[in-house]
Order: sequence, then structure tokens, then C-alpha cells
Amino acid sequence: MSEFIKKTDKRASIRWKLLTGASALALSAYASSAPGSNAEDAARPQIWLEFGGQFEQMNDPWEPFAPPFVSHVDTSVLPSLTKAQRPPLFSISADGKIAFQLEGSDWIFSAAVHFGRSGGKRNIHAQTNNPGSATEIISLQAPFHFYHTAVVQAHAQQFVDSQTRHNEHHRILDFQVGKDVGLGLFGDSGTSVVNAGLRYAQFTSSSRVSLNANPDFHFSYKYLTQLPPPYPASFRGYFKLPIQEWHVYDANENISRSFRGIGPSLSWEGSAPFAGNKNSAELTFDWGINAAMLFGRQRVRAHQSTQTTFHSYFNRSKITTSYHHQSPSRSKSVSVPNVGGFAGLSFRYPNAKISIGYRADFFFGAEDGGIDARKSENRGFYGPFASISVGLGD
Repeated sequence: MSEFIKKTDKRASIRWKLLTGASALALSAYASSAPGSNAEDAARPQIWLEFGGQFEQMNDPWEPFAPPFVSHVDTSVLPSLTKAQRPPLFSISADGKIAFQLEGSDWIFSAAVHFGRSGGKRNIHAQTNNPGSATEIISLQAPFHFYHTAVVQAHAQQFVDSQTRHNEHHRILDFQVGKDVGLGLFGDSGTSVVNAGLRYAQFTSSSRVSLNANPDFHFSYKYLTQLPPPYPASFRGYFKLPIQEWHVYDANENISRSFRGIGPSLSWEGSAPFAGNKNSAELTFDWGINAAMLFGRQRVRAHQSTQTTFHSYFNRSKITTSYHHQSPSRSKSVSVPNVGGFAGLSFRYPNAKISIGYRADFFFGAEDGGIDARKSENRGFYGPFASISVGLGD
């Protein structure tokens, strides 16, 4: 118990130090800001509000639910049971940001949020069109002569059925303090802003999978010289009797995964005009890179159940059933490097901006993508974005 309290206190201490460091940075930035101003700075908006969205492509790091019977399916005849478990590859996200620049200063304080979600369900059902048949032969010599043939139709057929539902959410929060260092590289209206602060990321996902299959239906033959009970023991001859055997499998899984982490972040954003006039309207080329180190925890919780039913059809049906249950659950503290960047174009007015471009963010080793054992997987979001910014105050 004391060990648990010490670990918890240690994590709280790390978070408190990070927040204290960011606050100290903000206060020192304010204290060192220059009090002087000019007419151009006075006309510049002090507050910028930005709203946007992104069409994101996501990587697919999760291990599919594959009980042992999945390998019994002949994928040249029937589709794979894991095919329907692929999570959504795309999501729609929303962005919001507020930035405040001190009057007469190059220091900028900002807070930004990125929120995305995806979900969907996929169903697969397939079965063999011709389950087949077999020939039964009875040639009785004693106690009398009798000959009989018959076509025995199949009582079952091979099939697979898979139903999957996925839900995924991700949130990224940034609190930063930046300074326009200028550097004289992009003309009078170009910018070059270096930021430092804190980044918080949260990824959650859940899946519900239901698998049902009869992958191994087949005919086999039993060759006898004496008919089995309830026929008399005196019945002798040549008997070729078809036997139908198959397994029906049912499996279900509910699994949830999560990562939550916080840590220091750095970024650099630049903008260079290439057409127009800054006093009316201009076109700019924008870019940026960002990096962070997040300290947090991965979690996986799952419940699985599998049921097997064996059928053997020979004069009568014989059924035996077995069950298997498993509930994997684990948690691990991790350090997650994060890098990203963007590039795009902006159409700027003195008090407004419209931007389009392409943005990517990657979190290395952020998720536990395994089921029975831990499997460290990267998480990434990348795709085109668009945003509108409005400046307030001057």
C-alpha cells in the first residue's frame, strides 16, 4: 500500500513541476517584454481566435481478435474472420485556438485544442453454395441378401460470420508561450515564432467483436461388416456409411484501450509572404514543426469468451460443448516521444486569415495494441486541414 502511495505521489510531483515550470516561463516572458510600441504594433490585433478542421488518416495499430479456430477457415473458399475487424482509417477532427499578444511586445500566449473521433461497424457473412452429398451403400448377405444405395444430403455447410463495432476518440491540448524572433528572413510582414509549453494527449478506443463459424464441415465414411445397434448382431455384409462431422465456433470480445500523457513541448512556426500587401491582403506560405515528450500511462481491459460445439451425424446427432473465458487487463507507465509538422497557404487580411494545408502528428509507442500480451504501437494522425482566424482588438 505504501509503495502505491509513493508511486502516485511521484507522478503528481512530476505533473506539478511541469505546470510550475510553464507558469514560471509565462511570468518571466511577461516581465521581460519590452514596454515600447509603435503605430504598427498598436494597429495589430491583440487576440486571435482560430477555428478549423482536419480530414485525418489514421494508422492501424491494433491486433485483431483471432481465436485458434480462425486459422481453420480456408480463405480460398471463405473470407478471413479478421477482415471485418479493421478499424476506421479516417476521422474528422476539429481545432480551436486562442492566442493573446501583449501590447507592444513580441510575446504570445496561446491555448489550443484538437479533438477527433471515428466509429463504425462492419459485418461479413459468407457460406458455401454447394454443401455436397455422399453415397450410402448397404450390401447385406446375412441373414438374407439385400442391396441398397442412397444419396445422403449434407445437414450443414461451411460458413463464417463476423460483426465488429469500433469507436475511437483523441484529444490534444497545448498551452504555450512564444516569441516572434523575426530573424529578418521573411521581410517586414514575415513571422518566425518559437514556442515552449505543455502538451496533453488522450487516446481512447473500444471494440466489440462477435465471430461465428463452421469452417470444417466434411463427409467421412465408416466401413463395416456388421451394422451398429439397434440392428441385430446377425446382420452381416458390406456397409459403406457416410458420417457428417463439423464444429460450430462462437467467440466474443469487448476490449478498451487508452493512453493519457502530459509533458513539455517545443514548436517553431514561420510565415513568409509571396504576393499582395500586408495593409490590405496578402498570400503567405506557412509552415511549422513541433516536438514533445509525454509521460503517461497505457491501459488495456478486455473480456473474451469462446464456445465450441462438435457435431457428428451418424444415425443420430451427437453434440459436445466446451467454453473458454479470458479477461486480459494491464497497465504500464510509458514515455512517448511526439513529433509533427504542417505546411500550407494562407490568405491574410489585417484582422482575418483563411488557411489550408497538410498536417501530421505522430506519437511513438503511445498505445498498447496487443490483446494477450503487450504490444507497443505508434499512433499517428495526418491529412489536409482548413482553418479560419479572426483578430480582435488593436
